[in-house]
Amino acid sequence: MNDPRNITGIILAGGKSSRMGREKGLILLDGKPFIQHGIDALQPLVDTIIIVSSNSDYDVFEVDRVEDIIVESGPLAGLHSGLMHSKTEHNLVISCDVPLITTEFLKKLLYYKKEDYDIVQFEAEGKSIPLIALYKKRCADQCQELLANGERRLRKLVSTVKTKTITVLDKERVLVTNMNTVEDLKTITNAIDH
Repeated sequence: MNDPRNITGIILAGGKSSRMGREKGLILLDGKPFIQHGIDALQPLVDTIIIVSSNSDYDVFEVDRVEDIIVESGPLAGLHSGLMHSKTEHNLVISCDVPLITTEFLKKLLYYKKEDYDIVQFEAEGKSIPLIALYKKRCADQCQELLANGERRLRKLVSTVKTKTITVLDKERVLVTNMNTVEDLKTITNAIDH
């Protein structure tokens, strides 16, 4: 590959969306589906984008879509599948429900690309955010091992490999806000409008 970026963008869109009541990645914000906001933020930084989801509605976004290799096993399985399908060492991973994420913000993860971390993630208010992070492809093996032992939590992976954590500035917190409920969506829409 002659592109110096050599990074894959992976969007995890396999969640049940039970609290939202509908497919989160397809909900519109400013007339654009959540997942399109994610694609737009990733595009300038990556060579290729993979959506991990079993929902064929995502095919309209004209990027590769893959399904979980190990089904019904949560975000860890989604990450595993994305990393297994990736052809690059570095992978920028985001969930489909962070529509306010920006390219500039994601660039912060790439500052540590050349260092020997398996994962570079953010944290806000003392909580780590492994669903907006830079993962090395080699994490796929660890994912597989954890899944084989019945583990489904991404935080378990984070605690078993070499991880760098970057604290989110107060003014950036809104960028990493997950839209899990209709209330979250209303709050964020109001914040944007004012």
